[in-house]
Amino acid sequence: MTIAHDDIRISGRAEREVSTLSMAAALNLALADAIADDPDVVVFGEDVGALGGVFRITDGLTARFGEDRCFDTPLAESGIVGTAVGMAMNGMRPVVELQFDAFALPAFEQVVSHVAKLGNRTRGGMRVPMVIRIPFGGGIGGVEHHCDSSEAYYAHTPGLTVISPSTPQDAYSLLRAAIASPDPVIFLEPKKLYWTKGEVDTSIPATLGSARIARDGTDVTLLAYGSSVPLALEVAEVAAAEGRSVQVVDVRSLSPFDDATVTAAVRSTGRAVVIAEAPGYVSVASEIQARVFERCFEYLEAPVRKVAGFDVPYAPPKLEHWYLPDVDRVLDAIDTLHWDEDA
Repeated sequence: MTIAHDDIRISGRAEREVSTLSMAAALNLALADAIADDPDVVVFGEDVGALGGVFRITDGLTARFGEDRCFDTPLAESGIVGTAVGMAMNGMRPVVELQFDAFALPAFEQVVSHVAKLGNRTRGGMRVPMVIRIPFGGGIGGVEHHCDSSEAYYAHTPGLTVISPSTPQDAYSLLRAAIASPDPVIFLEPKKLYWTKGEVDTSIPATLGSARIARDGTDVTLLAYGSSVPLALEVAEVAAAEGRSVQVVDVRSLSPFDDATVTAAVRSTGRAVVIAEAPGYVSVASEIQARVFERCFEYLEAPVRKVAGFDVPYAPPKLEHWYLPDVDRVLDAIDTLHWDEDA
């Protein structure tokens, strides 16, 4: 059901529906439920109609709801986002798909100059309730312009909420929350995880702006988001066999950032490693690293480490496994954290 409450709509399913779904299917279900629940929600973008999108996230939506609710656009990203801005300004809730991360860059001026600023420009008099869905990151063997991690551009821009799920449950719940938000949301979908499966309960709500503890541990905290979360959990399993108790925090919200959850987690272990696919210089990972240093300095047993992509253009498909963070690189970072046995 959708409940109007001032200018915020609280979206969720009154009945409990639990299924095992891929992340792609969870996103598809979230879009379908949002369209069914709210007549103001429309979905559009390149090839999202009859084709169902490059990754089939919108598969079947046009057939089910009609071309006025899910439709194709010309190949013009700036026009797509500009159209969405106009719709949002006039009471609709557009959800646009930009096919790949780097394909979103032609629309960047619209995002920075209008999507992010209209609320402030009108002193809150005009809200822009819209979601921009962007498949991002590597791990699929894509060529140039298909595997970028451009999250830092959006997280750096005041006025945008920036979210990246790592599980099918969060994909469903966070997308529903994003569509219900009265303000613009950049929804970064880790394409590497589209076909991973997990349980999805449609009655579980989500709050934008919150991190979650994905695994408890006492020795070191791994901070990750998107496709780096499964990597962090894999590292935790390997480390457990070596006698290390590893805590994993799924940051989820890049902006706003959940300082409270992250700070409490790092203070509980005294050691931290940040993991991200994007190049490490001037990155979201760098900001997380800095925030942890500032807020946890007196609790730290060692410097906060960072394992990220290298500061070079994204590698060709056959070389991407050398570029992306992996278990060994994270374990090497953990080994440098001034353990008592090193004394």
